[in-house]
Parts: sequence; C-alpha cells; structure tokens
Amino acid sequence: MNFGPLEIILVLVVLVLLFGGKKIPELAKGLGQGIREFRKSTRDDVEAPPSKTE
Repeated sequence: MNFGPLEIILVLVVLVLLFGGKKIPELAKGLGQGIREFRKSTRDDVEAPPSKTE
C-alpha cells in the first residue's frame, strides 16, 4: 500500500481539524518516544545472549 502526496496531505488536514495545531507537536513527540522505546526493546532482545536451560 503506497501513499501518494495527495493522501498524505489529506491525512495532515484531517489531523489538524481533529486535534488543532497546538496539539499535533505533542502527539508527534509521544509517537516518536513510543517508536524509540519499541526499537530499543527489540534491539535489546536481539543483543541479549540466549539463556541456557537444562
């Protein structure tokens, strides 16, 4: 599923209408922090050596 420029602009306009211009930076910040935490947790899982169970 590819999004063209028209679809992206439409989504941005809807977001501005729903949340207002002042709320969007807060939402973007929260989204960025969530993505960062997700990447960190997946990276930690990959780097951790497997535990030996007997």
